[in-house]
Amino acid sequence: MNDSSWGAPPRTGHRGSTDQGSAPSLRGAMPSTSAGPLRAAEHAAQTRPMPIVPDRGGDQDDQGAARLSGPLFRDEQEPPAPSPQPGSEPAHEPARGDAGTTPREHPAVPSAPQKKRAGRDLRAAIGVGLGLGAIIVVSLFVQKVLFVGVITVAVVVGLWELTSRLAERKEIRAPLVPLAVGGAAMVVSGYLRGAQGAWIAMALTALAVLLWRMTEPPDNYLRDVTAGVFAAFYVPFLATFVALMLAADDDGPQRVLTFLILTVVSDTGAYAVGWKFGRHRLAPRISPGKTREGLLGAVAFAMVAGALCMHFLIEDGAWWQGLILGLAVAVSATLGDLGESMIKRDLGIKDMGTLLPGHGGIMDRLDSLLPTAPVAWLLLVMFVGAG
Repeated sequence: MNDSSWGAPPRTGHRGSTDQGSAPSLRGAMPSTSAGPLRAAEHAAQTRPMPIVPDRGGDQDDQGAARLSGPLFRDEQEPPAPSPQPGSEPAHEPARGDAGTTPREHPAVPSAPQKKRAGRDLRAAIGVGLGLGAIIVVSLFVQKVLFVGVITVAVVVGLWELTSRLAERKEIRAPLVPLAVGGAAMVVSGYLRGAQGAWIAMALTALAVLLWRMTEPPDNYLRDVTAGVFAAFYVPFLATFVALMLAADDDGPQRVLTFLILTVVSDTGAYAVGWKFGRHRLAPRISPGKTREGLLGAVAFAMVAGALCMHFLIEDGAWWQGLILGLAVAVSATLGDLGESMIKRDLGIKDMGTLLPGHGGIMDRLDSLLPTAPVAWLLLVMFVGAG
């Protein structure tokens, strides 16, 4: 999910101050005239040193590249402008003219305290989220096949975003056509034939990537096919576990709904608790916006939601099973979020796409869901069977 939802305090940078001597005296440099004192005062006012503006610095990634203009990632907050301390003296004395007068500096106006910003358009994010939720609920409970189509579309768009960013930022040419066709086949095979069908489709997709890339020059062949196999596993194969949950005869839609609710509630809990109480960073080198307090909020919210969902939605489910499920979902969702943050930092991008206003791209919505799907599927099978 979004890195901005973890509420780390703003980061501030600091560069060393620049030593600058005061302007040399103007005595003897001005011609002696009857208007000497007046002209000397004017000249002193014009040649006084420029006030030094404190430099706020820039965040740096692991390679030390400075952030040049504003936060690159949503999880980075723009540090507030430093305000002058009460009773502090100016860093440099203004130059004195022959008239012996010192031009007055304009008093510094303290900057107003800045409020925390979420790093995204919350109105657009809420509107898009509600729209996506409506599509999911309608397709999930009206006809299962419709929801399989929703999964397939999300997988294909996610693959397009991922391969496009790899090509733009790293010049990695992972073949999209076999990935899209194979990804759709994985989802459908998982729904119709179970885990065995998904594994077979995954193997055939990897083979298709190897063969498709052979039609181009051999330069960087190994790099491109490796990225293609990674994309096939990361997006469509992990999404196949959602189709496996849906395929349960007794309560397939309820299982998928439980998985979605717990993931969203986990992100919401991290946002609420981290934004209010977040002080200690969880993984500052990967995602500076995430805090340990936010992780605790994610775990607490997800465990409560898991107990309720297992009791009211899942047939033969028990509340204590929901506590375990919620804990596992909160941890896997956090790791998934950190994983995509690593990818985006390596690529040097803020979002994977711009398709969803306030959210970024499809992959920015799937980052927590994809690694959570196999965890939720496995625990539900262990608790209540395959259905």
